[in-house]
Amino acid sequence: MRLSKWVLALALLAAAPAPAHMLAPSLLAVRETGSGRLEVEWRTPILGTPGAELHPVLPPGCVPAGDPTLGRIEAASVMRWTVECSPAGVVGRRFAVAGVVENRADVLLRIELADGRRFRTVLGADRPAFVVPDRERPLDVFASYLRLGVEHILTGFDHLLFVLGLCLLVRGRRELLWTLTSFTLGHSVTLSLAALDVVRVPQAPAEAAIAATIFALARELARPAGAATLLSRSPWAMAAVFGLLHGLGFAGALAEIGLPQGDIPLALFSFNVGIELGQIAFVVAVLVVEIGVGRMRIRWPAPLRLAPAYAIGALSAFWIFERIAVIV
Repeated sequence: MRLSKWVLALALLAAAPAPAHMLAPSLLAVRETGSGRLEVEWRTPILGTPGAELHPVLPPGCVPAGDPTLGRIEAASVMRWTVECSPAGVVGRRFAVAGVVENRADVLLRIELADGRRFRTVLGADRPAFVVPDRERPLDVFASYLRLGVEHILTGFDHLLFVLGLCLLVRGRRELLWTLTSFTLGHSVTLSLAALDVVRVPQAPAEAAIAATIFALARELARPAGAATLLSRSPWAMAAVFGLLHGLGFAGALAEIGLPQGDIPLALFSFNVGIELGQIAFVVAVLVVEIGVGRMRIRWPAPLRLAPAYAIGALSAFWIFERIAVIV
């Protein structure tokens, strides 16, 4: 294993938070029920970016109609309450989240009007507020879901760790290309099927299975050089099968966001494209680091060859137990 890939593997491991994709961005969901009444849900991860530093900002004149209720959904805390706003509706009104600029956080905003119109966007440092339009343009749908896909893969350390493991396992560039393509096809299939509600798999078991795929890949990396196994002989087949499981994880994130009525194919396509763009950017970064560090003539200590495999295996095993604990 080359020094450049070893360095990159340890860098990613050091940066990866333990919960990986079990933590989604915060979610602000607003549903208009008529006569100026709104049902609001504010969901924040229990760990990670402290939810106390982010606060929903509703349009002026919207006042609570009762005490909020508190709850929990897997790894997120949930607060729900009802507010009374203008009977004229929320079109043209401004929704925001205080703290996204200071904390450079992302918040998913989901608004459903009484007549069935739905709007979804991402609030962040570059867009801390959203004014509800009369109609959402297809270009806005494409841009929003493209960004969501890119951000989801680049903040999904478990998915990135699996892609890095493939880069460590597969030697030739052409074989690596076919292997990554198989992984892409695999997770694209299940992402589409699950997002369209053709396949239903609970999110927590799917996340545990994803961690198990990383552990299996780590075991393969730890085998002696030259050991002939089914995975080493046909890494593309392994990547395709494991990609099916990773697609369920992507679909779980998309389910939290929801798909806009009337633009479901466009939103699903752009989210998928965003995931692939983020994955390509990561692989390119791996290759650039490999080329750059590879020019440095450094002797590689033989006993440390298996360090990335053991580190990936240890982290994935932790994720497995952590995610199983959520199930039970």
